[in-house]
Amino acid sequence: MTEQEKHQQLFVQLISMFHASALQQLGRIKNPLTDGLETDLEQAELSIDMLDMLRSKTVGNSSLEEQKTVSEIVEQLKKNLAEEKLKSETK
Repeated sequence: MTEQEKHQQLFVQLISMFHASALQQLGRIKNPLTDGLETDLEQAELSIDMLDMLRSKTVGNSSLEEQKTVSEIVEQLKKNLAEEKLKSETK
């Protein structure tokens, strides 16, 4: 495996970690430690902001496919966050 391939693989894993964390914090997937759905919108927003920062910092250093994937993930998470914020405001 070349150094570039290793970095691509690590980048994908990093994005996947933040994606899974944000989904868990949004209450979309179960917390593996408690086996329950939990919501922490403040933490979810931080995870989404981290992904957004990674997206902007890696422009020009990642493939178009990687950039597209990260952009789609960030946009999907932002929509989920907005939905969850709206739910919490109407309770």
